[in-house]
Amino acid sequence: MAENLKPRSSVVTDGPDRAPSRAMFKAVGFSDEDLSRPIIGVANTWIEIGPCNFHLRRLAAKVKEGVRAAGGTPMEFNTVSISDGISMGVEGMKCSLISREVIADSIELVARGNHFDALVCLSGCDKTNPGVVMALARLDIPGLALYGGSIAPGHLGDRDLTIQDVFEAVGAYGSGRINAEQFKAVENTACPGAGACGGQFTANTMSTVLEFLGISPMGSNGIPATVAEKEDAAFNAGKLVVDLLRRDLRPSQILTRKAVENAIAAVAATGGSTNAVLHLLAIAREAGVELTIDDFDRISSRTPLIADLKPGGRFVANDLYKAGGIQLIAKRLVDGDLIHADAMTVTGKTIAEAAQMANETSGQEVVRSLANPLKPTGGLVILKGNLAPEGCVVKVAGYERMAHKGPARVFDREEDAFQAVQRGQIKPNDVVVIRYEGPKGGPGMREMLGVTAALVGAGLGDSVALLTDGRFSGATHGLMAGHVAPEAAHGGPIAAVRDGDTIIFDVHARRLDVEISEEELKARLRQWTPPTPRYTAGVMAKYAKLVSSASEGAVTR
Repeated sequence: MAENLKPRSSVVTDGPDRAPSRAMFKAVGFSDEDLSRPIIGVANTWIEIGPCNFHLRRLAAKVKEGVRAAGGTPMEFNTVSISDGISMGVEGMKCSLISREVIADSIELVARGNHFDALVCLSGCDKTNPGVVMALARLDIPGLALYGGSIAPGHLGDRDLTIQDVFEAVGAYGSGRINAEQFKAVENTACPGAGACGGQFTANTMSTVLEFLGISPMGSNGIPATVAEKEDAAFNAGKLVVDLLRRDLRPSQILTRKAVENAIAAVAATGGSTNAVLHLLAIAREAGVELTIDDFDRISSRTPLIADLKPGGRFVANDLYKAGGIQLIAKRLVDGDLIHADAMTVTGKTIAEAAQMANETSGQEVVRSLANPLKPTGGLVILKGNLAPEGCVVKVAGYERMAHKGPARVFDREEDAFQAVQRGQIKPNDVVVIRYEGPKGGPGMREMLGVTAALVGAGLGDSVALLTDGRFSGATHGLMAGHVAPEAAHGGPIAAVRDGDTIIFDVHARRLDVEISEEELKARLRQWTPPTPRYTAGVMAKYAKLVSSASEGAVTR
């Protein structure tokens, strides 16, 4: 147990020379008694733009109550968030992945600048989840993360709706498969209130990851946003962080190689988002854990897909909560010896001990047994080949095809590909190639849900494949290869593809190739010239100059 509960904050609160600091604190309501206690930072990613983080002010108030009850003094501050669902398909989507770095940087700066003794981070939409963990790893002070929870499903007749259904309705409306009234009904009912996207899309995938990493208390993240127990989880998180300080239990003791491998297994077992590859590579780098893109294929290949969750399955995140929660998935994987049972969590318990909290609902159909999985292997595969020497990521959580061969339809911007879908210019068997949308080329590596959902909505999801050096939403499904690396802006082979070239997907062989000779590919690349940067000043230009390959997590360095 730590003897000094103010190991960092005392330098700004204690002694005659710190009277100016205390005067500033007192100006906003802190007392001498408050300043005598440990100072606990509460990093909030609240915004009122979209539902994902909208309710985090309420949860932050409960976290602060818990901190005070445990003998600490909370100090709340805010950082940025970009709503992926709102910015999808437009130029603003380029800001989303970039925001992950800004979130991590800003939390690190505020925590270091104010010498916090410990830290609680509240997250919601996609990039806030990895961003807060990256900050915790950098700071390595006692701390934890709490996810704000999933949105409730919308209801239209007997259907449960998520934002995925709205994006797919765009394609259905554009192709004349639904009328304007049906289209508006989906739009008006899909998102009924606060909370992050309702399927096992990126936000809920990363929520699962945070619990399996051990940096969130097991059972806390999966509580939906509008369920009363969420406030209890927030209060308990506030109490727990003070206990972490007393025990001096730090992220470096939790974010280990074992924890990262457990998190990868959780993504595979739940059919989670391909974005988890980017984010876990980034988190591992911040934590000093050696990890490569090939580790995802290795772990996914030995992990069965057991959670029947959207977008590839039938159920939403609230259904998982009612069935037994993330801890039920953990228990399945612990019982099957598929994860490292002795990995430590912020509760002070191992993940195996925490998983014993699981209370499976009788008759539930969301989480299968290991003896009866949806698939014997997990939802993520890594393909390589002459189009992706550093690799690319494919999600096979649903019933996607394992092979495809067809002519390339090449686009240098997402918008152009989307318009081609809407105009009926994409035909069965085509391979849509979207390039110059990578970390550097975009910059910011936009998600392609607008295009992929439009393809599904237009009835082409089972007959068309797509590849991009950009990335996908967790709501994407179908035969889609993202994170193709090296990216086009770096002169990767995807830059040499021409309309009509034959593209071959072979998931079983883990290959993605263009059917031309090596000599022809090299000749085309010798003729290639880098495009003019899309941004020449500001944060976008800075990011483009600093960002690494997607195969390394698209981290800045």
